[in-house]
Amino acid sequence: MGALDGLRVLAVEQYGAGPFGTQVLVDLGAELIKIENPHDGGDVTRSLGPYFDERLGESAESLFFQALNRAKKSVALDLGTPEGQEAFHALVRTADTVACNLRGDVPERLGLTYETLGEVKPEIVCCHLTGYGREGSRAARPSYDYIVQAECGLFSLNGEPDSPPSRFGLSVVDHMAGYCLALNVVSGVLAARQSGRGRDLDVCLYDVALASVNYLAAWSMNAGFEPQRRARSAHQTVVPCQLFETADGWIYIMANKEKFFPLLCAELGAPELADDPRFHRFPDRLANRQALSDRLDALFRKRLAAEWVKRLANKVPAAAVATLREVLSSDFAAERDMIVQAQAENGALRMLRSALRDGDTPARTVPRLGEHSAALLGEAGLSAARIEAVRGRGVIG
Repeated sequence: MGALDGLRVLAVEQYGAGPFGTQVLVDLGAELIKIENPHDGGDVTRSLGPYFDERLGESAESLFFQALNRAKKSVALDLGTPEGQEAFHALVRTADTVACNLRGDVPERLGLTYETLGEVKPEIVCCHLTGYGREGSRAARPSYDYIVQAECGLFSLNGEPDSPPSRFGLSVVDHMAGYCLALNVVSGVLAARQSGRGRDLDVCLYDVALASVNYLAAWSMNAGFEPQRRARSAHQTVVPCQLFETADGWIYIMANKEKFFPLLCAELGAPELADDPRFHRFPDRLANRQALSDRLDALFRKRLAAEWVKRLANKVPAAAVATLREVLSSDFAAERDMIVQAQAENGALRMLRSALRDGDTPARTVPRLGEHSAALLGEAGLSAARIEAVRGRGVIG
């Protein structure tokens, strides 16, 4: 049993941020029921390529979709109809929370806020993940990860000094916002179980992206600091904390405590650098960043990256820069049990598990669109005749 065993989550979700966050809940033991529109193919990523596996069945072949929705259940409902709302409310009475990641103006229109669902079940918790919030001048504006990376200053911090601003190599804001959604679900349900009353809880991509700037923002607002892009992914103020080229590739060194610098110098075979007044303390090294980098460059090129990592292990934070294929086949990823075999009808898929976990990760693939509609709606109190009648009108898939 996982920590969240017995928690039932209804998720009106699609694409990345919402499904990423609710996948964490699944890995902690929650039951996750995706509510999908039967008329538009459900979650848009069900048809998102370019990689598909036909063994998974129609509407579940997308590997992108599988990566974000493992072990969830699917109910296909048209929430824009009275019959769809009736069926949805029946499910709400069985659930602890409703999580959605729709555009800010949509939850109220679809009746997904506490104002509506609190009448159905007073203790229901409504968790919303939007681009810019459900209120204000941008509530109706669509937004995606890379957009808020650009407008919240993250692009300006990435890339080489003489290159165009650059985004992170993956949807890092979506993933951070997903974790925030998961935290809202857990904290909201905890409060509801104590008080007997639910609520609306909100998080948005813009807030998550801007909040992630954190100490740089504190420096900027209070000390006039202006961040600059640094060569080789170097830290703004800590030196040495950057990429160095070795005999066969790149290594990242992070001497972010004073004790690490003399240890680094000793392993490099140049202990005298730690006593050089130009490099003695953090302010000295910052003032002489380029001179120190030039000295260290020559030393790092003498050995292979793996040799340096072995020498520096447990002494100075260091890592060879790995490709995605290399890390997925690494011994340590296996030791951490980060890769799971998700069972499909005709085989298995290798996928990453969530970073938050408790016990065994649910090792099942994602269902076809509407695969659990009849069973779950029947459990929620709808008769078989009613389900079939509404299904005949296209409200249930």
